[in-house]
Amino acid sequence: MVQITTANPTDPEPRALLRASAALMEDLFPAKDNHYLTPEELARDHVHFFAAHDDNGALLGTIALAVHDDWAEVKALFVDAEARGQGVAQALLDHVEAIARDKGLIWLRLETGETLYAAIKLYRKAGFANRGPFGEYGDSETSVFMEKHLI
Repeated sequence: MVQITTANPTDPEPRALLRASAALMEDLFPAKDNHYLTPEELARDHVHFFAAHDDNGALLGTIALAVHDDWAEVKALFVDAEARGQGVAQALLDHVEAIARDKGLIWLRLETGETLYAAIKLYRKAGFANRGPFGEYGDSETSVFMEKHLI
């Protein structure tokens, strides 16, 4: 069973998993198209960071919710390679969506890479639709921007 709790992205275990995610993004996409946040950026006041663990306490994945005025952005959704295919990403996404709804936010938005097919499939299944760049993002050949209306 997956247990999701608030976590500190600068702690050693989450930091290591976030580094693995960043390394993968750096392998897949040009530097200008990498929009991941560092553990320190994920520890900012407007960002809520969560970790998923199994029953034995092993870290399975991470996710963050960066809250803006009436919307929030999903960041740092990453599942350890050993835990993929077990519903961890869906559980994490459901968790932050529930928090966004509890906060009365109107939109949940995200940016992902065009070749991250499993992620795009997950987001579409969860009700996200494509949209243009938002916030501080500009046009990008490798980015897919998505959003979900919550209200």
